[in-house]
Amino acid sequence: MPINTIAIGTPREASHPDALRAALAEFFSMIIFVFAGEGSGMAFNKLTDNGSTTPAGLVAASLAHAFALFVAVSVGANISGGHVNPAVTFGAFMGGNISLLRSILYWIAQLLGSVVACLLLKFATGGLETSAFSLSSGVSASNALVFEIVMTFGLVYTVYATAVDPKKGNIGTIAPIAIGFIVGANILAGGAFDGASMNPAVSFGPAVVSWTWTNHWVYWVGPFIGAAIAALVYDNIFIGYGGHEPLPANDF
Repeated sequence: MPINTIAIGTPREASHPDALRAALAEFFSMIIFVFAGEGSGMAFNKLTDNGSTTPAGLVAASLAHAFALFVAVSVGANISGGHVNPAVTFGAFMGGNISLLRSILYWIAQLLGSVVACLLLKFATGGLETSAFSLSSGVSASNALVFEIVMTFGLVYTVYATAVDPKKGNIGTIAPIAIGFIVGANILAGGAFDGASMNPAVSFGPAVVSWTWTNHWVYWVGPFIGAAIAALVYDNIFIGYGGHEPLPANDF
């Protein structure tokens, strides 16, 4: 990755109307995604009297997250790019596709959106707790870290291939579907082991509302490492230096 593709941005970018609108779009997209995704898990717990996770419950969670993310990415795509994930934003930054200052705005909006969604769920359900992400019995933090790295790599690699690559052509129209599908598939693969977060904001909201922080670091370190690897691999190998499209000047 050539260092000149990395953009820090300027202080005035933090108050630029376009940047603020993009951050607001991320905030609302995150509320849509977390409310539906986390809410599906709460609904399952209510229907099963907080019973143990079943294959049917895992499939339901996978579908709910896939559908919700498809919508959340779609509604934000024309305004913010539809990141709906701090790890995706970090991956975009590593490839020089967003400035650091705008990334920080996105991260704040995404985290706030997740917390607000969980608070809304707690109020709407009469005080039921939003369950924080946790490791299953027999799964160590290092096991979960590998899961999060690999699953987030697949997610961010898909984002680059379908939404970021300047050669994507018509494939860009199915980017939200592809992104939703890979998240749903990863939940089927890793959901029974560590909850399959792939998204620090999705983990952060329930952790704040329930004030549960056990092994929470896994859901930040793993996704950020996976996102960085995917961005570096795709940007350097498949986009290449010659095909790189830098940020518009007003994004710096």
